[in-house]
Amino acid sequence: MTLSAYLAGYLLDLWLGDPPHWPHPVRWIGHAVTGLQRVIRRCCRSRRALYIGGGALWLLVVGGSGGLTWVLLRLLSFSPALEWLATAWLTYTLLATRCLRDAAMAVYYVLRADDLAASRRQLSYIVGRDTQHLTRPQMMRAVVETVAENSVDGVIAPLFWLFIGGVPLAMAYKAVNTLDSMVGYRTPQYEAIGCVSARMDDAANWLPARLGWLLLALAAGLLRLDGRGAWRIGWRDRYQHKSPNCAWSEATVAGALGVRLGGPNDYFSIRVEKPWIGEARREIALGDIIHSIRLMYVASALMLATMCLLRAGGAGLGWW
Repeated sequence: MTLSAYLAGYLLDLWLGDPPHWPHPVRWIGHAVTGLQRVIRRCCRSRRALYIGGGALWLLVVGGSGGLTWVLLRLLSFSPALEWLATAWLTYTLLATRCLRDAAMAVYYVLRADDLAASRRQLSYIVGRDTQHLTRPQMMRAVVETVAENSVDGVIAPLFWLFIGGVPLAMAYKAVNTLDSMVGYRTPQYEAIGCVSARMDDAANWLPARLGWLLLALAAGLLRLDGRGAWRIGWRDRYQHKSPNCAWSEATVAGALGVRLGGPNDYFSIRVEKPWIGEARREIALGDIIHSIRLMYVASALMLATMCLLRAGGAGLGWW
């Protein structure tokens, strides 16, 4: 019964995406992070205190997200139908496949229309880097990088934690990931308060990122892209990033497409030097955005199928 709810949630995500005016747990988590961060900054005046406050922020948000989800499902357990519906809806909110596709395609369409000002504005909604001076190739690269990285954060990792520990653990993971996206920056403003969030996000994504390399490389072969290049570059350049996880998926997608990703970018008007990932066998093209989306879709389907098979096999053997 739980497995059918997971499948329903996965299909709902592919169908509906993330309508902006619908209630969504991740938005509630974001509001909680904003409010608690404001309180912690008022109470914690020293750098050391901000490190401690950042740890408290992580515990409150992650514990609250997972705990409240567990309580909700327990309260609804008196009715199997209501519990199934809640599980399916929460699973749907955990996944971001359609949302990522829609966000990437929004930039794709304005780039295709050659409206650079609108492209920079649209891109600013989905990336953390400064976009006001990016060129057309730099914007295409940014979209491909975003889809590649978030194939893990937004799809593969939530599915992994969903099948490992159910909806409460997967919701706790989303809280970990949301905290990292909001405070996990190595800048003077966030370095202290976001240190714990950044480190815990690294830990939570460690195994999913490596699964992403395998799944995206397999997806590249199935899509008749450069499967061998995906395997090779994904492994070779896996640590070409300050994060221990991000380069795994970005390098794999770069290898599949035969383009170069990464490189220096500006964040909050501060130049951040990043290594290049991949080999520039050709210049990046607008169609690479479409290829990256297809890679994400196929990799997500492979992840779902793998976890379903493992769960079915484990249940048959009494392990799961």
